[in-house]
Amino acid sequence: MSERHPAKRAAFEPIAAPVAGDPAMRRPIATVAGGVLVLLRALAGIVWGVAVAFDLPPWLQAVAGAADGSGAESGLTLSDLGVGAGLFFGLLGVIALVQGVFGILLLRGSNVARVIVMLVSTSSIVTAFVGWWELGQEITVGTTLVTVSLDILVLLALSSRDAAAYARRNERR
Repeated sequence: MSERHPAKRAAFEPIAAPVAGDPAMRRPIATVAGGVLVLLRALAGIVWGVAVAFDLPPWLQAVAGAADGSGAESGLTLSDLGVGAGLFFGLLGVIALVQGVFGILLLRGSNVARVIVMLVSTSSIVTAFVGWWELGQEITVGTTLVTVSLDILVLLALSSRDAAAYARRNERR
């Protein structure tokens, strides 16, 4: 008598060896998506900084107030942050430059950049969660929703097997 085993799929993904990277392999879409998302994250930071540093027209303030759910027409300003314009734009420029460099390194296939970006994205998500959980900070379009969503997408893209194989394609085993 033969035993019948149901043809069902396991509920977990088996541990597999990393995908072998061919030095001539084409850049996977996951790597392109991750690099572009990091560049978009840098652009979002610049847009946020410009919105903080300069007065928005009243109609745009109303839209921003409606988007973050507060209904208020005034947003964050440099005086609220308590820093000078030079320091603010200097820090903003350095952060945007570093993110831009990491985005380009990701597109070129740097494994170190991939791991660092995933660690920074993870810490950003955890920071937003702790701020929400412990401090009661709202996660809205006007605050951290865009950056958290970009971080989650970056993690999904860069943690794929194809992205890892592309980043390790020139490593010796």
